[in-house]
Amino acid sequence: MPVDRSERRVAPQTAGPRDRRSTPRGAPRRAPLVSVVIPTLNEALNLPHVFAALPAGLHEVVLVDGGSTDDTVEVARGLRPDVVVVRQTRTGKGNALASGFAACTGDAIVMIDADGSTDPAEITRFVETLITGADFAKGSRFGPGGHSKDITPLRRVGNEGLNLVVNTLFKTRFTDLCYGYNAFWRRMVPVMDLPSTDLPARADGRKRWGDGFEIETLINIRVADSGVRVKEVSSIEHLRIHGTSNLNTFRDGARVLRTILSEFHRRTVRRRAAARPVPVLAVPGSGWHGQIDALLAAEKSAGRAAEESVPAA
Repeated sequence: MPVDRSERRVAPQTAGPRDRRSTPRGAPRRAPLVSVVIPTLNEALNLPHVFAALPAGLHEVVLVDGGSTDDTVEVARGLRPDVVVVRQTRTGKGNALASGFAACTGDAIVMIDADGSTDPAEITRFVETLITGADFAKGSRFGPGGHSKDITPLRRVGNEGLNLVVNTLFKTRFTDLCYGYNAFWRRMVPVMDLPSTDLPARADGRKRWGDGFEIETLINIRVADSGVRVKEVSSIEHLRIHGTSNLNTFRDGARVLRTILSEFHRRTVRRRAAARPVPVLAVPGSGWHGQIDALLAAEKSAGRAAEESVPAA
C-alpha cells in the first residue's frame, strides 16, 4: 500500500538521527539528504515564487501550516505533490519550526521563510558549509557579501544592540543575531532543547516561551553555547513579496532581549550546578565529600601506594 506523505505527524526518534552521510564501508560517499522546513500562515501568493526557486534534488520539503485561512496548503500540494504538510501544534514561528524539525527525516535541515525574503537558491551554499565541517551554518545579512533589502533603520539598530549584548555575554562573534535562515545537521535538534510540541497551548492565549519570533535568538545562543562548530554564511534578505509581516519591532524585540537574559541565567545556573561538589560516601561513616572523579582518582592513588608498600618476595 503506498504511503501518503502529504501530511506527517512526528518522525520516530527511537532509531536515532541520520545526521551524516553514512554509507556502507568502501562505497562512495553520498550527498546528504536535505530537508527544508518552511513555516506558513496565509502565504498562498508567495509559495509559487519560493517553490520555483528551491534547488533540485532535495530529500523533502516540509511545509508547517499555522492554520492558514487561505489556500496555502492546496497551493503547496499543487506546486509540489510530494510536499510534506505538518500542522503545528500551537501558534507562533517557534512552535512551527519545532513541529517541522520533528517531522524531518533528512541528514541536514534548512529553515527558510515562506514570504520570499530568504532566497531558496542559497540553500546549496548553506549545505556546502555543513559538508565542509560546520555543525551549524548561520545566515548573516551583515557579514561580507550579505545585505538586507527589508530591514528598517530602527530594526537594524535594535539588532546591532542585541547582537552586541549576546557577543559580550556569550563570547560569540555573531554579525547577525535575528535572522531565520540557518542550516544544520539533524543531530543539532536536541541541542536546541526547544519547547515540546506535545505541550498544550496556554489557557490565557499567550505564547509559550520559545514559540514566538525569539526562536532564532534561542537557537543561535544554545547552539553556540554548546561548543559545536558554527560558521556564518552571508545571505541577502529580500522584501516580502505579498502580505505583511507579523513581526512587531518593540514587542518582539523585548522578547528577544528577555531570551538573551534568561539564556545567560540558564547557563550560569547550569555551570554552577556542574561545579558543585557531589557528596560521595567512600566508606560507610567516612564522611568523604567531593567530586566522583576525585574520589576515583584518590582510590587509584591509594591502591598504587599500597602496592608499592608491599615488600618484594
